[in-house]
This record gives sequence, C-alpha cells and structure tokens, in this order.
Amino acid sequence: MLIDAIKKENMLALKEKDTNKRAVLSVVINKYMVAGYEAKAQGKEIGDVELVSLINKTLKELEEEKNSYLLANRTEDVKNLDAQISLLKVYLPKMMSEEEIKSIILTLDDKTIPSVMKFFKLNMPAKSI
Repeated sequence: MLIDAIKKENMLALKEKDTNKRAVLSVVINKYMVAGYEAKAQGKEIGDVELVSLINKTLKELEEEKNSYLLANRTEDVKNLDAQISLLKVYLPKMMSEEEIKSIILTLDDKTIPSVMKFFKLNMPAKSI
C-alpha cells in the first residue's frame, strides 16, 4: 500500500534528521489516520484512492500557504514548501497526456462517449494507482 511507502520514507527522514521532509510526511500520515478512524466509525476501510485524495488536498493547502509566503516575501519558507510539494507529487499517480488518451480512444472499436467512459473506468484505475 501507498501508506506503507510513506511511513517508510518518514522513518528515513527521521533517521536523516530531514525536518522538512518529515514534517510534510507526518501531516499526510496523520490525515490518513484521522480519515481511517472516521471510515472505521462508518464501517468502511480507507485505501490508496482515499490517500491520493488526501495528498491532493494537502498539496492544495501547501500551494495556498506558498502563495501567502510569496506575498510576504518569505523566500526561505517558499523554498521549503516547494521541496515539500515536489516530495508529495512523487506519491501521486502519473497523469496521462492528452496524446496518450487520444491514442487509446483511437484503438477502440466503439468510440461513443458511453463506451469510451466505460473502457477507462474499467481499465485505468488498476494502472494509475
């Protein structure tokens, strides 16, 4: 699971005394744990899809924080946030380019929207996460 890789990287950051890396990974782990408790209360389980959603939410928060620091001319904090943002992006699934999507659609026999959507829904989640 993706959370295991993040926890392992967090432990490495702890050993290497990389406080910037550890800070952002700890935030993601804590959000994951809170979401896990909430999901258990509803009788559900949390997985990689929800974790990717949490990472995206964290990235959005970091971008907003970065914009605030840019307005305040706090360049050192902006550098730290840039490092944290690039670190988290590693854990996101690779997005397909427009050309890749078009080439897949061209290989399909039925190119109607429902058919294309069904194909991507059935085949892409396993490849992207």
